Amino acid sequence: MKAFVNKEDCIGCGLCPSICPDIFKMDDDGLAIAEDIEIPEDILDEAKEAAESCPTDAITVDNM
Repeated sequence: MKAFVNKEDCIGCGLCPSICPDIFKMDDDGLAIAEDIEIPEDILDEAKEAAESCPTDAITVDNM
């Protein structure tokens, strides 16, 4: 599974990296980005929690 951030919907609140810092970071533009990696099984629940916690639903975590 991989995580994706829709930058058009992201408001830069910083919640996702606070929940799952191994996958989500804040970019130079102040918006969230997701590491372009397969999410390790041991942090998959954290990545899904970050997606579910996003106030604008800008994050998806799914198979690609």
